Amino acid sequence: MTRNLPIRPRSAFDELGLSGTIESLVEQTQKLYLEDAIPWVVGYSGGKDSTAVLQLVWMSLAQLEPEKRTKPVHVISTDTLVENPVVAAWVTHSLNTMADAAREQGLPIEPHRLTPAVSDTFWVNLAGRGYPAPRPKFRWCTERLKIKPSNNFIINMVKSHGEAILVLGTRKAESSGRSHRMTELESKRVRDMLSPNGSLPNCLVYSPVEDWSNDDVWTFLMQTKNPWGYSNKELLTMYQGASSDGECPLVVDSSTPSCGDSRFGCWTCTLVEKDKSMSAMIQNDEEKEWMLPLLELRDELDVQDDRHLRDFRRMNGSVQLFNGRNIPGPYTQESRERWVRKLLEAQTWIRENGPAYVQDLELITLDELEEIRRIWVVDKHEFEDSLPTIYKEATGSEYPGRPLDEHLPLGPDTVEILREVVGDDRVHFELVRELLDVEQRHRSQARRAGLFDSLTKALRKGFYENEGDALQRATDRAGAVDRLRAADGLDELDIADGYVQPVRAGVER
Repeated sequence: MTRNLPIRPRSAFDELGLSGTIESLVEQTQKLYLEDAIPWVVGYSGGKDSTAVLQLVWMSLAQLEPEKRTKPVHVISTDTLVENPVVAAWVTHSLNTMADAAREQGLPIEPHRLTPAVSDTFWVNLAGRGYPAPRPKFRWCTERLKIKPSNNFIINMVKSHGEAILVLGTRKAESSGRSHRMTELESKRVRDMLSPNGSLPNCLVYSPVEDWSNDDVWTFLMQTKNPWGYSNKELLTMYQGASSDGECPLVVDSSTPSCGDSRFGCWTCTLVEKDKSMSAMIQNDEEKEWMLPLLELRDELDVQDDRHLRDFRRMNGSVQLFNGRNIPGPYTQESRERWVRKLLEAQTWIRENGPAYVQDLELITLDELEEIRRIWVVDKHEFEDSLPTIYKEATGSEYPGRPLDEHLPLGPDTVEILREVVGDDRVHFELVRELLDVEQRHRSQARRAGLFDSLTKALRKGFYENEGDALQRATDRAGAVDRLRAADGLDELDIADGYVQPVRAGVER
């Protein structure tokens, strides 16, 4: 009887073997490196793919004569500041080790740890401005946290040298979409092995492991010594700890599955149903239980219907409907203050109860707290300045930031009096508070330019009696729009700031 044997997956090492394939890639990488003076930028995340690519580049440079190592190779790693703390520590230490090893070996490799601008960080946008936790239809985080820092570095490199070559660990086997995109770019190659970058002009992309499988990557890493002195076996262990089933075997042949599907990312990510890697780390290692508060906070952010946490008005104060329901706006002041408190409490608990290596863990930087405080007090007119109080209550320490007296025209005492007068009417409380704050800030100016615009903006945002009144007005306005559209002689409607203005045929606006 014939047995149906499993089909052996294709390997990039089938034709030349592991050693022959690596030798061929080293020669190819050396050839590309020596062809011109265009600097290289290697993307490094600390994961298996980027580690494999960086090892190939490192080996290629190390085998060149010292006089031929004429142009720099920049290794960039983007820290979103909300990375899985275990992975973030791994990558940071790797970059430091890498810099020392490159210097000792005389290699022109320069590591760079990139971070988003303070105004772009996750907590400044979520807890400061009130952006709701990211969703597939409002994915505001990726551009700010990951893309902008690396793109800014690459753009500056292009400005200085005219061109740049990106060396990336992208592989066709990662997904069908990635395979299709890489194949499409291959057809547009103007130089051998170098594809154009779809979003960055004057940048070419070199992907030396584009045809490798997950097993190929692990085979290479386990059988090739890390040239900057890091441990690839520890990397494998980290992937194993992040595997939900606990299985991440050593890759010894093509029939042995790898743990290549493990994915590390931001611990705050709400774009996935569950943080499987962090959950698995906690489950597989008792020493990682200190991450439980992070998992709990992430789950609190991931609320299916978070209307109760958000303002009924959009960021600009308008009320918009969709299928008869209003589209909620940013987190309310109460919600934003709650997120900061929860975050600081988690940080304090981890420092006090976690192992020694997390006693200085920083879930949010002082610069971020300062920017959040500025947004609350200056941009949102919350001049009660609650952040220092929240910080002290959550951490037990005095807030280390700078004083904001010049931005507190009325102070917390005035807020308490206002609360007593207004009562539980949040809409009118916020309206009066903003009107008082705007007027006070313009009082000392010789020319009070912008005063009336600021007052008008505040009134348009807060003239509603309550949420029900706002929704009724929005519904009535939508009905008026429908009736106007049906009227004869009206080609279109100009709708701005809540006002409907008919535009007749042949009449300029």
